[in-house]
Amino acid sequence: MFPLRDSQPSGSIPFITYLIIAINVLVFLFEVSLGDHGLAIFLQNFGLVPEVFIQQFGPYEVFTLFSCMFLHGGWMHLISNMWALFIFGDNIEDKLGHFGYLFFYLACGVCAGLTQVSMSLGSVVPMVGASGAIAGVLGGYIISYPTARVLTAIPIFFIIRLIEVPAAVYLGFWFVSQAFTGFASIAKETGEEGGVAWWAHVGGFVAGVILVKIMSFRRQDPDTHNYIDN
Repeated sequence: MFPLRDSQPSGSIPFITYLIIAINVLVFLFEVSLGDHGLAIFLQNFGLVPEVFIQQFGPYEVFTLFSCMFLHGGWMHLISNMWALFIFGDNIEDKLGHFGYLFFYLACGVCAGLTQVSMSLGSVVPMVGASGAIAGVLGGYIISYPTARVLTAIPIFFIIRLIEVPAAVYLGFWFVSQAFTGFASIAKETGEEGGVAWWAHVGGFVAGVILVKIMSFRRQDPDTHNYIDN
């Protein structure tokens, strides 16, 4: 299933979402300019490497929890992540405010990275990508707008069908598929499956569910009153 748009309108311009997308694109263009050898070194240095994170834990390893969110392994990796952020990120930014959303996004990314590290302690493969942070956005969305409609493209043999499904159904199915594959990776004792950090997706999503509830509780909706009209 591939999301095309959602039905939830946004009441403000999502500056932070656009900024995150722009940074990811610019960093990827820099990656492309490095060549294969330079790129391998770059990803090893700025990606999140579980074994290195555990054995050499320090300020630089903490930094890689953040830097890995802005790296991508290919065009399709970048495009799919940024498209999902473009569709769902604006509403969470609208709900939490620009700076609250930035904190939320980065916190979900950190939780995603730590989850993946905990499930693949001996891995020396650098984890890169915004998927974990964006999974947090999806977790926030399913809690905040469960009845919003998501226009989805579904390939059936050689025909692509367009259907609208509730966000709770679309994102719930996505989460279950990530968790299922994550458990399959545990059975193989890798923590990874097919080169994808599935547990980062699971950890980011759960973090998004929790954080959006906490942060929404502290932030009043624009149309609610915390006083009594006289």
